[in-house]
Amino acid sequence: MLLELKKVTKSYGATRVIKGLDLRVAQGEFVGVIGPNGAGKTTAFGLIAGHLRCDSGEVWLDGENVTTQGADQRCRAGIGRTFQIPQPFSGLTVYENTLLAAVYGAGLHSAQAAAAAHDALRRCGLAVVGNQMAGGLTLLQRKRLEVARALATGPKLLLLDEVGGGLTDAEVHQLLELVAEIHSQGVTVLWIEHLVHALVKVARRLVVLSEGALLADGLPGDVIASRLVRETYLGSELEMQAEVEHAAD
Repeated sequence: MLLELKKVTKSYGATRVIKGLDLRVAQGEFVGVIGPNGAGKTTAFGLIAGHLRCDSGEVWLDGENVTTQGADQRCRAGIGRTFQIPQPFSGLTVYENTLLAAVYGAGLHSAQAAAAAHDALRRCGLAVVGNQMAGGLTLLQRKRLEVARALATGPKLLLLDEVGGGLTDAEVHQLLELVAEIHSQGVTVLWIEHLVHALVKVARRLVVLSEGALLADGLPGDVIASRLVRETYLGSELEMQAEVEHAAD
């Protein structure tokens, strides 16, 4: 098993955001994560990546207990992460942004770091803008750069946090193709996304979080068909049906 969360909890003050979460992700899986606002999805990612510490429970990566490890250690152990709002170093070039990820994320040096950075840019379709300043990128290019920086660390597990947000349908389709290609190359993917119709096109499994707990976990079609999921997440059968019809287009 590549990733295991065992009875993980996290509170902010008196508010418990993650409530005894159990989750298992096998090597090679493509798992979509959905849930209403405030469900704890991004907090769960922070606990997996090491940016947040668990109050209780354990996080295991590839058979090793990494609960006490920080984000830098987990990154070098194989966890790459993107963030909801891209925040590149706008005063550096696209290549320099990716190179920093290879050096400080993966711990690579010199030629190895440069090769990892160039390869990540190529895979994300950014090689042609490698020498441009990151501050001048379009939103889609910034999203691609988020993915490229994560790839430059050489992840076994790629955590994508709403990379489709703010994009047009055509741009989302481009990202779907990119992430599907990355997955086909052996990277396990765990993707949070509000765009359910996008996730069901590529994810092999769908996980639903609600109020910090696991509400549903299974094949995308089965999860979407669940009345509990429809009522809890999308609020009505009509809204869920609209999502399914959109996915089928």
